[in-house]
Amino acid sequence: MALTDKKHQIKKVVLAYSGGLDTSAIMPWLKENYDCEVVAFAADVGQGDEELEGLHDKAIASGASECHIVDLKEEFVRDFIYPTVTTGAVYEGEYLLGTSMARPVIAKAQVEVARKVGADALSHGCTGKGNDQVRFEGAFAALAPDLQIIAPWREWDMVSREDLLDYLATRKIETTASATKIYSRDANAWHVSTEGGELEDPWSEPTKQIWAMTTDPEDAPDKAERISLSFDEGNLTHVNGKALSPYQALVVLNQLAAPHGVGRIDIVENRLVGMKSRGCYETPGGTVMMKAYKALECLVLDKSALKFREQLALEFAHVMYDGRWFTALNDAILASAASFAKLVTGEVVIKLYKGQASVVQRRSPNSLYSEDFATFGADDVYDQSHAEGFIRLFSLSSRIKALKQS
Repeated sequence: MALTDKKHQIKKVVLAYSGGLDTSAIMPWLKENYDCEVVAFAADVGQGDEELEGLHDKAIASGASECHIVDLKEEFVRDFIYPTVTTGAVYEGEYLLGTSMARPVIAKAQVEVARKVGADALSHGCTGKGNDQVRFEGAFAALAPDLQIIAPWREWDMVSREDLLDYLATRKIETTASATKIYSRDANAWHVSTEGGELEDPWSEPTKQIWAMTTDPEDAPDKAERISLSFDEGNLTHVNGKALSPYQALVVLNQLAAPHGVGRIDIVENRLVGMKSRGCYETPGGTVMMKAYKALECLVLDKSALKFREQLALEFAHVMYDGRWFTALNDAILASAASFAKLVTGEVVIKLYKGQASVVQRRSPNSLYSEDFATFGADDVYDQSHAEGFIRLFSLSSRIKALKQS
């Protein structure tokens, strides 16, 4: 469809609105270039009240006809974070997928608002360089293929923060953004990510102002703290013996782990669009949750089951990172992980100290561990001479190969 035809057909757009510089400029730009009504949509995924305060009034002042702020915190943790934890997914060995996990729940809610208000298009503020454009538009394609998608960064001729600021200034639209902004941050209940500034040079060590959520491990308490986590069929249900909802459990874990400097990583990752980028991620509560979950898995899954679950983790990390939540492959992997998660019931104690979260105690009614078999002391249940026959059969192919060669 030609751009002029596309513009002519669009009457109402739902914009994923954050109140930041990009979406503040997109709001009037959509109205001017598409001659349409713009409805603002914002998702509360636990990024904090300071980011949402005054957002409704700001959206209206920028030209929105309506502003819908949707509370997604519990749904985000229960339906997106917990299932991802059961897969064990970690992208490129370190990244706990905090930004990636939030995108499908946000996109889903944006589509729901669009249906509610009768919109015929969706818009976002993602740039043409990042992963998020793929994540959002992949979700839109799966959930609302009939709705048009407008990605202003791929259409307009503005190329810098200065351009956007000038654009808003000429229209007398107020913004708290400035041309001297150093970092790009993304926050939700699971993590805070920081990019830009000195991080664009991989030889530059992150300064203290990079970190927004956690205490520097060098400044963390000199006394360790122990916390207990209880799981029921893969779901975290209690922290320190107190029953909590999924979101509240994560909030408490963040509050406990962040002062100890737990959950910091500094990585160079491969973006889906082909370039490498560097980011610093803070995931204190999530790091503790993943450690505890894996500790129970090691008790309840046998070798072949755990190996397969680890293969699921590797594949699912890319499914999540690449924005393929609403796909058959996603459903299949989550179903497989859920079958293993039914065994993950029990309690784990984690020690927090100077940036580390260490498993120190674990127990489960489904545990396959037997002290009678594993002991280094005397036992009456394991005949060590039986190992000889096992080893000969296990290594039989190697023995046959060596005999043939000789």
